[in-house]
Amino acid sequence: MVAADVSVRVAWPADAGGIAAVQLAAWLQRYDAVPLGVGELTEAWRGTLSRPPEARHRALVALAHDEVVGFALTLPSTDPDSDPVADGEVAEFTVAPDRLGQGHGSRLLQACADTLAADRFLRAVCWVDSTDDALRSFLTSAGWGPDGASRELAGEDAAAPGSVPRVRQVRLHTALS
Repeated sequence: MVAADVSVRVAWPADAGGIAAVQLAAWLQRYDAVPLGVGELTEAWRGTLSRPPEARHRALVALAHDEVVGFALTLPSTDPDSDPVADGEVAEFTVAPDRLGQGHGSRLLQACADTLAADRFLRAVCWVDSTDDALRSFLTSAGWGPDGASRELAGEDAAAPGSVPRVRQVRLHTALS
């Protein structure tokens, strides 16, 4: 049996197109909408990856060979009830819909926890769409739990064709130490 060539690493600007493709596929599945084109999203990711706002803002990619199959962002939590020194956030956690169930999410989540712990955060939080039972179940099985916080997000014009609809989210958390 040959071992699969899979890994997780810090994202590079050259990964922008792969991240954009994964994000667009996930948006299409989750929301049945794609608010940006692949070129526009790729350029936005390239800028984010080239110039992170601070040292503790990290993008990670899950790879199968050299193909980006998932990505995550880790950063200090900006929630009003959080301590940005002690509380880190997994701000994005996305695996390509056609790559779910292959271990990429588990590797990516472990890399997020390791990265946040290395940045000396004590707790991690992650906002999850209230209807995303699969992600919530995955995180719960990995030791995350709800902390009672919720929020509602909407695009600039949630009613416009191709825009992401209003989304209700719940916050999950876990200890990192």
